[in-house]
Amino acid sequence: MSVPTDLRFTKEHEWVRIEGDTATFGVTDHAQEALGDIVFVELPEVGRSVDVGEAYGVVESVKAVSDVYAPVAGEVIEINEALEGEPDLVNSDPYGTGWITKVKISDNNAETELMTPEEYTAFLDE
Repeated sequence: MSVPTDLRFTKEHEWVRIEGDTATFGVTDHAQEALGDIVFVELPEVGRSVDVGEAYGVVESVKAVSDVYAPVAGEVIEINEALEGEPDLVNSDPYGTGWITKVKISDNNAETELMTPEEYTAFLDE
């Protein structure tokens, strides 16, 4: 299982990449593996505000339907429209082409509440 060192993570198995005031996020390799084959991703609307921990989308697999939670607060500025036709990108490349949304961060301390790769790895081992 892959845990990239340039990302931060949540206990709900979301990842976030922070670049300046923009955060890109999606579900982790662990989450996509647990879900199985993903057949549908419900994306949020551009312009929508999300709070930390708020469900902003849904990932549906052959096994289950799961809410996806925002790891940071902000305004949705971009969605991964490729997932509408190829939801399985979340399975094949969860940290790359399988990203779900980008937000303009509204909290400058957003990163401090997230797990480091080392903390997330330890969390998975619990």
